[in-house]
Amino acid sequence: MLYWFLKWVALGPVLKVVFRPELHGVDNVPSEGPAILASNHLSYADWLFMPLRLPRRVTFVAKAEYFTGTGIKGALQRAFFGGSGQVPIDRASGSAAEGALSAAKRILGEGHLFGIYPEGTRSHDGRLYRGKTGVARLALETGAPVIPVAVIGTDVVAPPGKKFGRFTRPVVKFGEPLDFSRYEGMENDRYILRSITDEIMYEIMRLSGQEYVDMYAAQAKELSKEQAKEQARAARHAAEQKKAS
Repeated sequence: MLYWFLKWVALGPVLKVVFRPELHGVDNVPSEGPAILASNHLSYADWLFMPLRLPRRVTFVAKAEYFTGTGIKGALQRAFFGGSGQVPIDRASGSAAEGALSAAKRILGEGHLFGIYPEGTRSHDGRLYRGKTGVARLALETGAPVIPVAVIGTDVVAPPGKKFGRFTRPVVKFGEPLDFSRYEGMENDRYILRSITDEIMYEIMRLSGQEYVDMYAAQAKELSKEQAKEQARAARHAAEQKKAS
């Protein structure tokens, strides 16, 4: 109930009036039955804009920490994330990835829409990174179609590392459903999983217009941090040499 209140009464109308997001291809999302919405990930605001005008609920997984806070703040946080269509990752298996997969299969098994970011984390520089194969495994194990989704401009509204950015009109594009039933029973073949994942990422790239990088986003972030540290060290060294001379 809180989900629909936030979407249609409280938060949703404000986002629509203020940002006037553009949506394309909404008819590609089935009106009933399970489907996987596989999206690029530019900003923490993606999950707000992506399902904004869909008549169906879209459920994502979120860190369990969002649901375990104490006091008034913890209660409000649980109510917000739970009511806005997110469920905590089940970490009982000892793996966040396995926990997310378990939660996703339950949601799809109930005939709902499940939102997933194959990159695994937000892009730090606006480029599209290599997808993780969990989305392919999920598609094969559930038989649900995959809807490629591109969000554009959310990294301007809410840039990585910042709460607020600049005003722009976000765009959300829903591609045509991808059916991988031809690979039924092959969910343990890592080459098939990689092939399916790459096909999904290609469609996301085509919709978003992003530059593609064949590297995992988490690795790229770490590399960027190391390069920034090295540049800072080089700058300090140059400054010290200049001062000494």
